[in-house]
Amino acid sequence: MITRRQFAKSLGSAVVLSTLKPELVWPSGPPQVSAKAAELYRSSFVLDCNTLASIGFQLTGDEQEVKLKAVRDSGITVLKSTLGGPNGTFEQTRADIAAADELIEKKPDLFLKVRSPGDLQRAQQQRKVGVIFSFEAATMLEDKIERIEQFRNLGVRIMQLTYNRRSPFAVGCLDGDEQGLTELGREAVAKMNTLGVALDLSHANTRTIAEGIATSKKPPIVSHSGCRSVHMHPRNLEDRVMKALATKGGIMGIYMLPYLTPSPKQPTLDDYMRHMEHALKICGEDHVGIGTDVPFRRITENDLEGLRKQLEQRKAAGVSAPGEDRPPYIPDLNTPRKIEIVVDALLKRGYTSRIVEKVLGANFKRVFSEIWTA
Repeated sequence: MITRRQFAKSLGSAVVLSTLKPELVWPSGPPQVSAKAAELYRSSFVLDCNTLASIGFQLTGDEQEVKLKAVRDSGITVLKSTLGGPNGTFEQTRADIAAADELIEKKPDLFLKVRSPGDLQRAQQQRKVGVIFSFEAATMLEDKIERIEQFRNLGVRIMQLTYNRRSPFAVGCLDGDEQGLTELGREAVAKMNTLGVALDLSHANTRTIAEGIATSKKPPIVSHSGCRSVHMHPRNLEDRVMKALATKGGIMGIYMLPYLTPSPKQPTLDDYMRHMEHALKICGEDHVGIGTDVPFRRITENDLEGLRKQLEQRKAAGVSAPGEDRPPYIPDLNTPRKIEIVVDALLKRGYTSRIVEKVLGANFKRVFSEIWTA
């Protein structure tokens, strides 16, 4: 079974088939953004709600300083790091959390662990990168509700109920829509609400998402997803679910995964913006953000073989989704400063600076401030 450390080493959560030879970089470097976009990005609170999984393992070892420089230069204020992977055990997850804590302790000039709403503001004021600990799965919880509080005490502030497949709490997006939130899942949602842990409904099926939204007394989030009206895929959300999420005060983060387009097309910036603009139309400007869910640093040709092997491991573990036949990135966003390019694209499409600031991170900052106040 694949571990999160192995997962992190291959740079992401989706992989490429060795037969594909996509364009990975620009001949003359990333495209230049406008002066207005650059200044807006520099001055804004920027939150990527899914990146750098297993941060304590990813940012150590070979080329550590190069990796850390990419984080410093990214312009991101806060990021959400998945710990424990798609199927980590209790012990594996504890080790992942310990590694993340160790990294933050050893690099206090760069990182700040986010435990409270005030930490979001401190990260921006101190020009550090805030790190939100999160779960994308429920395997580390098994069927033990009390572990939600145990992990919260270790700093985990966002938790999912399932990763693609059925768990004791809910049904994943690859297991159909006949069933959804279980009774134990309802108990878990209530416990998360009480403790001030954000309920993340990413990777769940439509019924689970709808029932999770209805059950939660605090705004839930979908940290990383796309729009089914733009591209039909089980990881993407239906319009009715997106509307319900917004009505409950939640946020939807748009990811940069291959699930934005039908196979074998590699998504482009324009494809990404189609999902972003549709989400803004359906959810409204106060309920959309960004959760890239792709490798933080730029993918190169040297990474492709490792990504191909990762596909085989994910398929064997039963956690891969349809469409994982392309690398997890967007060619014209293949840079640590990918979100800055999104800023430029939003401005060029006529969105105001105020709306762009919300999408960049103000929306997630607002909702986390509400959720984490237990």
